[in-house]
Amino acid sequence: MNSLTGKPAFEIGVYTLGDIVKDPHTGKTVSAGQRLNEILEAAKLADHLGLDVFGVGEHHRLDYAVSSPPVVLAAVAQATERIRLTSTTTVLSTVDPVRLFEDFATLDLLSNGRAEVMAGRGAFIESFPLFGFDTADYDALFEENSQLFRLLNENEVVDWSGRFRAPLRKAEIAPRPAQPEIPFWIGVGGTPESAIRAGRLGAGMALAILGGPLGRFKPFLDLYRQAGEEAGHDPDSLRVGVTGHGFLAEDGEAARDIFYPYYSGYWAEVNRQRGMAFRMSREDFGEITGPDNALFVGSPEEVTEKILRQHELFGHTRFLAQLDIGGQPFEQVARSIELLATEVAPAVRKAIG
Repeated sequence: MNSLTGKPAFEIGVYTLGDIVKDPHTGKTVSAGQRLNEILEAAKLADHLGLDVFGVGEHHRLDYAVSSPPVVLAAVAQATERIRLTSTTTVLSTVDPVRLFEDFATLDLLSNGRAEVMAGRGAFIESFPLFGFDTADYDALFEENSQLFRLLNENEVVDWSGRFRAPLRKAEIAPRPAQPEIPFWIGVGGTPESAIRAGRLGAGMALAILGGPLGRFKPFLDLYRQAGEEAGHDPDSLRVGVTGHGFLAEDGEAARDIFYPYYSGYWAEVNRQRGMAFRMSREDFGEITGPDNALFVGSPEEVTEKILRQHELFGHTRFLAQLDIGGQPFEQVARSIELLATEVAPAVRKAIG
């Protein structure tokens, strides 16, 4: 436990995007209402078992159940006691930063100081036309909105002008959160520019490790920390988290056999929507779950070893797993959460100290 912040030295949690995909075995698809109820049950279980963080992502599509993370997290706040609540991620380019801050400040008050924001530019771009934004401004919107959110976080009354929204003149930004500031993270995928931006802003960097060998992500850590120090931020304040897809079972090979049809089906659907044919063989799947690659799939011992190996490489202090991918029955998801909380988390914390 960190004596200054009261947080564990290494935080472990789970997150969901609320995807609604056919179960490859039954061909059935759950309703959005059932999916939301399952998300609430997963959060309650994670909180009860002592995990540290629960995250909910944002999409604006019929094949995802969550379009408003703060609304879902407000429901989670009332059903849980201690777990931290974060967006994973908020598409910051297409949301008004004032509305975002006020929503999460309200969540922070309702949860007694447990709210966080993780912002991303968005791997899906359906929110741009939906809310009247131009994808040509993809990066500029994110930069401006990040800067404004930081200003709102630090000041009760704000004067500001920018390119994409009306100026603020002595605007009272209310309510104020229970925490001194809402913790702000930037989700970083495949672009060095995102890592540099996170460091320059002094935000936490949540590194999404979804594919490929681990070594290719190390330069992002170096860029992030260098940019943060050059911007004058205390190196100890620069937080790094890792997020990734996962599934756990008591036996590692059984975990891979169970998860393979769900994971391959999920990516087949995502790529079909992008106009690309996709097929993942069982052999390919086995390779990407290996110790030097991204997927956190296997026995508790295998997942523990992979987290610790990454910790040696990246020095991160938070790990979040997405465990409910591709139409899995909730019973399987719940068992993964149990194994993560009762076997992986204690072993990781003990090893890191």
